[in-house]
Amino acid sequence: MKHATVLALVALISAPAFAEDGPDAATVEKIEATLAAMECQMDSDDIEVEEDGYDLDDVICKGGNQFDIKLDKEFNEVSRRAE
Repeated sequence: MKHATVLALVALISAPAFAEDGPDAATVEKIEATLAAMECQMDSDDIEVEEDGYDLDDVICKGGNQFDIKLDKEFNEVSRRAE
């Protein structure tokens, strides 16, 4: 029984750490505004926070083309790769 309690405690303690991996709401808004200016959109669940900025997976742009886009911390596009 002690083993199960310890596992449950570890799960509860670890859960918030996983939730913090994504961007906060203000960051998502800035990324969405940046994409709108580029005539693109994406599901915010596909935003990955990286050390040097953001990796945006499965971005759909005007014309229906799909890209992976990287933004720096100031939300400037640094790379775009067609999928």
